[in-house]
Amino acid sequence: MAAVTTTEDLRLVGISKEFETFTAVHPMDLTVPGGSFFALLGPSGCGKTTTLRMVAGLEAPTSGSILIGDKDITGSKAYQRNVNTVFQSYALFPHMSVLDNVAFGLKRKGDRNAMAKAVEALDLVQLGPVAKKKPSQLSGGMQQRVALARAVVNRPDVLLLDEPLGALDLKLRRQMQIELKRIQSEVGLTFIHVTHDQEEAMTMADTIAVMNAGRVEQLGDPATLYERPASTFVANFLGQSNLIEASVTGPPSGGVVPARAHGQDVVVSAELLPAGLKDIWIGVRPEKLRLGGGGRNKMAGLVTDASFTGVATQYLVRMPWGFEVMVVQQNDGSARACVGENVTVSWDPGQEFVLDQNQAEDAGVVVDHG
Repeated sequence: MAAVTTTEDLRLVGISKEFETFTAVHPMDLTVPGGSFFALLGPSGCGKTTTLRMVAGLEAPTSGSILIGDKDITGSKAYQRNVNTVFQSYALFPHMSVLDNVAFGLKRKGDRNAMAKAVEALDLVQLGPVAKKKPSQLSGGMQQRVALARAVVNRPDVLLLDEPLGALDLKLRRQMQIELKRIQSEVGLTFIHVTHDQEEAMTMADTIAVMNAGRVEQLGDPATLYERPASTFVANFLGQSNLIEASVTGPPSGGVVPARAHGQDVVVSAELLPAGLKDIWIGVRPEKLRLGGGGRNKMAGLVTDASFTGVATQYLVRMPWGFEVMVVQQNDGSARACVGENVTVSWDPGQEFVLDQNQAEDAGVVVDHG
């Protein structure tokens, strides 16, 4: 299936959605570059699915416009938009063969090349050999690929993916993440992926919009969001963060700014300190912390837990003020620490991010209720 050469941007201009008792999406502007893999990421109730449904034409916005290129589709019915959606439930026709499922939409439009295009789409998702089988004869992962082929074969301007991998087991989900990215690259369509799974978004997306309470909290590529979160919500929602309370104690010197954290002197990168901030959170990702005094900033603590995960060991280290920091250390042959051992935790300035202490420490923390 040849790549699409003219794919236009999707633009949401002042788009919002209000229901009787709450505002699901506050007015926002968002541009999804044509031909990109874009993710709407956030917890349940953040407005990401409502946003997707407005793009699909399944929900009418309260205000604002939806445009593909220069064409305003805000008032268009769902079937009038060249937008397809792949849901978590595959919605395949059980009495039809896989090939007929994929060709169904094209046949309804009277496309004479429907079957040939369907064969091409099945080859794209590596399911050509099962074209004559019924959906019930396929695994969940294969059925998801069929649903994807059926959506891609229509060459939509935008393909919406609504938690498409949620029903798959972990191993299969990771395989499909790689497959989805490959397929998107090959066909060159605009993919918008709605998910609450941080790893899924970061694995596949070129750009991620992190949503919180109906607003876009931060927009950027995965590396920027992870390394330089703009809020404690983003810092905590995208992976693990160690947030250490501190206060700036002096002016910049030699590219660093002195600060005091729980009675200990540390330095942070002057470049990373937002202008005018005095009371700050120093955020350090677990893999940026080291056991041992190799880094410029050093703090003593007690190992309270050590979990071997194969490629790395994850430690919890209780600091003198009672907070437990997480440290992830590669299992590269060096000695591992034991529970009950006194250790030094260190990091170099520039490996942290710095946020306003007025932001809630636990914002964005995902609670696993088992």
